[in-house]
Order: sequence, then structure tokens, then C-alpha cells
Amino acid sequence: MMATRDGARCLNLDADIGSLEAGKKADIVLLDFDKPHLTPRHNIVSHLVYAANSADVDTVLVDGRVLLRHGDWTTLDIAQIRAQSSACAPRAWPPRMAAKRGRRD
Repeated sequence: MMATRDGARCLNLDADIGSLEAGKKADIVLLDFDKPHLTPRHNIVSHLVYAANSADVDTVLVDGRVLLRHGDWTTLDIAQIRAQSSACAPRAWPPRMAAKRGRRD
């Protein structure tokens, strides 16, 4: 509560953020705790801090909008991003530079 409600109050933004209420902005990350490295679930907070990682993120909501659902992006065209980045890669990393990258000095 201190990091959410009190933080929002300190910034004079408690009417807009700081708690999960209708009409307030919120970012929420849901994790999949059904993974071997998060078992057994003796202390969920400890797992969250010390064992959970980005691969455990299942769903992400930003300002009420679902950006990631069950590990799949809802707002990005991943195939298009891959194609565009592959097309730009030669300009960003010329062949001469790529050859040097693999060299050990």
C-alpha cells in the first residue's frame, strides 16, 4: 500500500492512480506460477522477487488495454516486425562489421 496508494498521494495523483478502481489508470502483469522453478509455493512474494523472470509473464494490461494475452502479443504484428528488422539489419550491421564481430582479438 505504501508504494501504491501513498506514492500516488505523495505525487498528488491519487485521483488517477494508486489503487485498482474503476476509472483509474493501472498497469497489471499476470505471471504463470505453474512452472517447476516456482514450485512449491511456500512463499509467493519470495518466488516473485527471487525466482520469477520475464518468461513467466502470461498477461500484461497497460491502462486497461491488454497488450499480451497468454504469452501472445495482441497489439503487435510479430511477423511484420521480424521482416522489417531483417530488412534493416544489413544497414545497421554491415557485412564488414559482422565479420569482425566473430573475430577474437
